[in-house]
Amino acid sequence: MATPKVYIDGSAGTTGLRIKDQLSARDDIELSVLPDDERRDPRKRRAAIAEADLAILCLPDDAATEAASWASAEGTKIIDASTAHRVADGWVFGLPEMAPGQRQKIANSDAVSNPGCYPTGVILSIRPLVENGLLDRDSPITVHALSGYSGGGKKLIAKWEGGQPELENLPFESPYALHTMHKHVPEMTEYSGLTNQPQFIPSVGPFITGMRLEIPLHKAVLPEKVTASDIWEVLDRRYADEKFVRIHPVEDTLAYADPAFDPRIANDTNRLDISVMPNTLGHVLLVVQLDNLGKGASGAAVQNMNLMLGLPEDAGLKA
Repeated sequence: MATPKVYIDGSAGTTGLRIKDQLSARDDIELSVLPDDERRDPRKRRAAIAEADLAILCLPDDAATEAASWASAEGTKIIDASTAHRVADGWVFGLPEMAPGQRQKIANSDAVSNPGCYPTGVILSIRPLVENGLLDRDSPITVHALSGYSGGGKKLIAKWEGGQPELENLPFESPYALHTMHKHVPEMTEYSGLTNQPQFIPSVGPFITGMRLEIPLHKAVLPEKVTASDIWEVLDRRYADEKFVRIHPVEDTLAYADPAFDPRIANDTNRLDISVMPNTLGHVLLVVQLDNLGKGASGAAVQNMNLMLGLPEDAGLKA
């Protein structure tokens, strides 16, 4: 079989650069990127998509929609890292661990939408609880999320690295988009199994990569007698055979040493960690840690690419 050719459309952005770095050393694919003076040329981009077996789109939504139409016309497999197709008909959601059979759907698909960083943590921690009756579908959920500033791309990186003086040496996180519906809320709702849109409280911290989500489950939303141990058992059983999802024992969570729940703990990997923290009042706190450019973006794209090309799922990825 010929070596598959993979084109990255948008290889100069934060996600595209990470994917390019991850794929450049591999000999089981042929990597294609356009030179800087051609990467914005629509004719060159379409020709590169036509020549590829698979294209990874690291583009704004409108540009991704256009490029996806080119790929469909040319018969090229596509992974879209934008938000344009995450809840769109005809697209497979690229989160292999989400449900039994999901990775096979990805492997069989020509059009896969890469999940968002925040939704990846919400879906993998909440969906198994809903499916197993430990959390009602109508439960009101709040998600407090903290991301490294690379999540906002080059513009946000520039702000945090000297472009906005009040952010220099900021010793705390900076909330944002609190007054509007964040672009990731639709996919959180669609794939978590919840009927209500979660209250999403995102923030950016003074570090470039890393992510932590805190999802408090008040005892009032939990069925009677459901404990943190019950929740841990469901999650541990669900992800027991998953290489890239780690469920920490409750004992380790309780003994977590400072700095507790470092959002950078999974940086430079494709790993996602889930911790279950009990409270004596009966509440439970779910804590999720991942690299926003790893399992939250570039790593997920490479994992999906591997599945779609029939390569080992973990090829080129660190757990």
